[in-house]
Amino acid sequence: MKKIILTLLLSITVLLVLAQPPSGYYNNAEGKHGEELMQLLHTIIKDHTVLEYSDLWTTFTYTDKKEDGTVWDMYSSCSFTFGDDQDSGSGGTSECDKYNREHSFPQSWFNSANPMRTDIFHIYPTDKKVNSVRENYPFGEVGNSSYTSSNGSKLGTSSYTGYSGTVFEPIDEYKGDFARTYFYMVTRYYDVVEEWSAEMLNGTQFPAFKEWVVNLLLEWHEFDPVSQKEIDRNNIIYADYQHNRNPFIDNPNFANDIWRYTNSTEPLIFAAQRVKVAPNPAQNTVNVETSLKGNVTLTIYNLLGNKLICLENILVNETNPISISALPNGVYLISVESTQGKAIARLIVNR
Repeated sequence: MKKIILTLLLSITVLLVLAQPPSGYYNNAEGKHGEELMQLLHTIIKDHTVLEYSDLWTTFTYTDKKEDGTVWDMYSSCSFTFGDDQDSGSGGTSECDKYNREHSFPQSWFNSANPMRTDIFHIYPTDKKVNSVRENYPFGEVGNSSYTSSNGSKLGTSSYTGYSGTVFEPIDEYKGDFARTYFYMVTRYYDVVEEWSAEMLNGTQFPAFKEWVVNLLLEWHEFDPVSQKEIDRNNIIYADYQHNRNPFIDNPNFANDIWRYTNSTEPLIFAAQRVKVAPNPAQNTVNVETSLKGNVTLTIYNLLGNKLICLENILVNETNPISISALPNGVYLISVESTQGKAIARLIVNR
């Protein structure tokens, strides 16, 4: 089901706000796919200006500052003041005490070596307590949580198909940010990634990640598109600090062109027939229209691949609304299928 949901997500057209790289920056990567594309992007973004570890504190004041001037912490809802609340080696036993430097791609995975250790593309200011809770656990989706931070980030047992260990799950707002961070890391360090050791890596240059990780990250990447926060951060890091870019912020299609291509031998489910869902966002009912003829099976899944509603042999048209009153607020996938094929659409429930 995970592979099915991944392909469903990849088949949906999503409007993305793209950053603006310098003209010609990615010319050598045009028309490439799979490992060849990964290699070419590596060549483009390698050899960046390496920062000192102590420089990160000052750099954060430009790369990770909210509009109100406080620290942009993706692990908690705390309000930190730059400098005043900076980790000085003590404190941080409870949330909202100190912020520190979080290697979202943990240092232990690459033996704290440079230049990875100071590559700010994967280092973010975060609450010291939550950072400590996260430790070096892989990112994932939590079933039973043992810790939940003030903004809803969780530590607990993985509920994601393919991995059953302990994982850390950021909130939905930042899942795409971290997915694109991880795509950057294995691409920027394509030449050494096979030497690293982590639950999320498979010991190769390509595809670098284990299969469940590829599925997870691509889902997060699709679910949480590029934000203005990421665009601004990418531009600042390029212009003022490392002088390289995260290609997956500039062109989100690169992720699909690399890791979806590796799975191209698997059967794919395409939304060849368009499907219309209205209203969207919806509250208690939704109308579904499709070019598929006759009776269809309509199924609604959550993004974990769980089947929530299944209606068989129904007429799908604008005069036959579907009840969704049992669904909590969130993002879902509607699949309509007949002997003619299958069509997929994204549904947002927001009351």
